Amino acid sequence: MNCRKRYREILQGLGLGVYLSLALWFVSCRTLSPLPTPPVRSSVTFSSPEGILPQWQPFAEHIGYCSGSIREPKLRFWALRVDLTEPGLRILVSPEDAGDGVIPSTRITSFVRRYDCLAGINTNPFSPVSGIEGEDRTIVGITVSDGTVVALPHPPFDGLVFYADGKAAIVNQAELLDPEQSGEITHAVGGFYAVLRDGAILEAAITRGNARHPRSAVGVSADGGVLYLLVIDGRQLGSIGATEAEVGMVLQKLGADDGLNLDGGGSTALALKYPDGKVRTVNTPIHGLIPGTERGVATCLGIALDAE
Repeated sequence: MNCRKRYREILQGLGLGVYLSLALWFVSCRTLSPLPTPPVRSSVTFSSPEGILPQWQPFAEHIGYCSGSIREPKLRFWALRVDLTEPGLRILVSPEDAGDGVIPSTRITSFVRRYDCLAGINTNPFSPVSGIEGEDRTIVGITVSDGTVVALPHPPFDGLVFYADGKAAIVNQAELLDPEQSGEITHAVGGFYAVLRDGAILEAAITRGNARHPRSAVGVSADGGVLYLLVIDGRQLGSIGATEAEVGMVLQKLGADDGLNLDGGGSTALALKYPDGKVRTVNTPIHGLIPGTERGVATCLGIALDAE
């Protein structure tokens, strides 16, 4: 796959701040005709994770966006909902040319710029940790990019798999050791553990404790046709970080049936490409406990649309 192929310009503008303003440009991805007067909406505040009622706004063709704040516990979150049945949609996993599961580190914003994505999120855990780009990173867990195996499964953990039929699923990485499945898988990324299964928060996500961290996560619908990307800020006055059970709750309220906790902490970042061509994170990454500082991570998951 030519990952440098031009993708459609992002069709939705989003502003940053304690309250995230939405400058909505609802554009047809075929005609690129913007609304003459885009409305402006603010991030919604909810009393608790159980009370989340997502207000999805158009971001691009078949891609929705929402953000919110929670009063108790104090959290800020941002999410994308992606219709995987859209013919022009492309999933990207970086990189294709890594050897033996070792790849150069990259910030999420750099990944989105390099591959001209609409959005990108960090995925697999890795080592070592630093904020420097271009350093070697050893990937922990499954990574498949356009059918090429970049890193092998790590059976204790779970992963997100994209199949040739266009559907996605969250599975234990032990299931990915079967070589007969290799022809069906187009892309895959690893995370830590599933937190949501069949619409219910997993007991293991609850019993693993109440540690609060910035979180990156993904979810899929019951039919595997919708993908959810989620980030929750942490280690900040405005957002103290979520537990695994709370990650599962937020994904559940967003509409996911299954959910996976990805690498978090200082790695957590969701980057979008804005109408002005600039790429920025919607959340506030906090590598090294410095707000606004991105980490040099390993594997990234990108969303792009084919150019006409």
